[in-house]
Amino acid sequence: MCELSRPTDPKLGDKPAGNDAPAPREREVSSEELLGADRVLVIRHDGQRYRLIVTRNGRLMLQK
Repeated sequence: MCELSRPTDPKLGDKPAGNDAPAPREREVSSEELLGADRVLVIRHDGQRYRLIVTRNGRLMLQK
């Protein structure tokens, strides 16, 4: 009898994809905690600088 292999998710390596795979951990931080009274926060990621900006309309914009 032939055994069927389960599909794998490239992000999980050799772990099988599906409901039995653990969900990635998410952290939640409020924009107020990140920005404080400022309207711009500089974030360094992988050698690049990004700016998280609160617009005049109160929306968030990530700018490279």
